[in-house]
Amino acid sequence: MRKAKLVLLRSELGAGTRGASLGVDALKIAAIDLKSDYFKRYDTVEVSDENWLLLEKIKFKYAKRIRGIIKIYERLSKTVSKLLSKDVFPIVIAGDHSTAGGTIAGIKLAFPEDRIGVIWIDAHADLHSPYTTPSGNIHGMPLATALAEDNIDQQSNDIDDKTVELWEKLKNSGGIQPKIGYRDLLYIGVRDTEAQEDYLMTKHNIRNITTRELRMKGVEEVIQEAIAYLDHCDKIYVSFDVDSLDPKISVGTGTPVPNGLRIKEARELMVGLCGHPKICCIEVVEINPTLDTENSMAETAFKILEAATDAALSKESI
Repeated sequence: MRKAKLVLLRSELGAGTRGASLGVDALKIAAIDLKSDYFKRYDTVEVSDENWLLLEKIKFKYAKRIRGIIKIYERLSKTVSKLLSKDVFPIVIAGDHSTAGGTIAGIKLAFPEDRIGVIWIDAHADLHSPYTTPSGNIHGMPLATALAEDNIDQQSNDIDDKTVELWEKLKNSGGIQPKIGYRDLLYIGVRDTEAQEDYLMTKHNIRNITTRELRMKGVEEVIQEAIAYLDHCDKIYVSFDVDSLDPKISVGTGTPVPNGLRIKEARELMVGLCGHPKICCIEVVEINPTLDTENSMAETAFKILEAATDAALSKESI
């Protein structure tokens, strides 16, 4: 069985709603309540955050707290790259989804000659840049950092030179840009997008398997289609945002969206995908226990995470 290490990062600098930094510990409590030794079973590495910046005045309206996020990308990418270079499977458990850009940078840093595929299970496309963002929250931008996408065609914000400089630095995390191409990206469950993201999704013909399509085809067929769609990639990363789940389930997350996945669908999807030998890293994000009751979101996410981990580690490494 392949070795794994948990990469814990409590950053919530990229979110607009506070509380995602508590998601890691909410998962630990869920594991205890469910009588699982998950957090004892695997070695852990903690990546330090910059959450102290939440107390500071926002300096960049269209890229909030970007200086701190640049530091996080540097730390996380080095951690992920180091683990992969030792043939250790990284399981990233983070706060908000902005961290995913650092994870992808780490995978590319470890495998600079490989083509990296991304399966993005989320309610949101996360394709904004400082040029297009309606909120300035960087958890809406991680895929744009990986794709090195500005989307100038759809620019709606006038950003200053310093923001441009910092954004370029964020895109260049790991010293390589872009890390992925549009044909290397597959969405599952995306259903809440802005016009600027719709423009890119149409322009680049990004495949999005909707919740409705998943139910029509069945989870098993979607798993097979997803893997086939990214067959040209050497390594595949799976990013699971808990807001991909329906709001009746995903109460404890900052941006819930109707018509999401059911628990059984999400669990079967993650287990089926993560059991494939090309999967090299998984990430779980956006659990916010301050919005929850009785830690239900973390318990649901933990059950999915544990099952996905078992599937990922039961396969042979490539």
